[in-house]
Amino acid sequence: MSNTPIELKGSSFTLSVVHLHEAEPEVIRQALEDKIAQAPAFLKHAPVVINVSGLESPVNWPELHKIVTSTGLRIIGVSGCKDASLKVEIDRMGLPLLTEGKEKAVRPAPVEPATPSEPPQNANPITKTRLIDVPVRSGQRIYAPQCDLIVTSHVSAGAELIADGNIHVYGMMRGRALAGASGDREAQIFCTHLTAELVSIAGVYWLSDKIPAEFYGKAARAARLRLADKQSGAPAFSRQRFDSSTVELIPF
Repeated sequence: MSNTPIELKGSSFTLSVVHLHEAEPEVIRQALEDKIAQAPAFLKHAPVVINVSGLESPVNWPELHKIVTSTGLRIIGVSGCKDASLKVEIDRMGLPLLTEGKEKAVRPAPVEPATPSEPPQNANPITKTRLIDVPVRSGQRIYAPQCDLIVTSHVSAGAELIADGNIHVYGMMRGRALAGASGDREAQIFCTHLTAELVSIAGVYWLSDKIPAEFYGKAARAARLRLADKQSGAPAFSRQRFDSSTVELIPF
């Protein structure tokens, strides 16, 4: 038992960010309702961050806030705000202004004469992988930050797998799988028995009823489309035969 009444700890959470490109409230309402209807089990009453960096016209923040919350989404913060007056309005409503991480400019180091040196023993960086070798029960959430996630057992309905990298499930996959959670559009999902409630790659969702019948219940791989559907970026599926001699890919 702790000796202090409170304890502050750092933690990571996976949140959806709503990037606004239109300031018209009714247009935003309709777009949000359409998006929620695609994945109500995942998005209904979901906590979200509103990114306003794409808005150029004057923003009526009270009206915008009212419209977003009327859809059931719960705003926990605002990012991308550069307008001083808008910052004041957001702050008055008790919402935190979040600063997204940016890459720092790197000052080039002075060039020094090259000196002979021994080649490194291991020049390739080691990528971490989180391995789960027990069943993932309903209600459990497994998150693999900055790495792939491998599950060698079954995943029950109601369970959730989240990874910033790829997701591999070598068992029955009945829950939800969200790969590329930090925005990696190249992430993929591999299942030996795909019956997932939902699959997501970098924020694009597919529910179970949208998974093609030819892949449902079979070994399958899901990846985002690159050329066939540039606008939606919807997941593409291919079937793989997992054995030691051959891998058969059937394009979706």
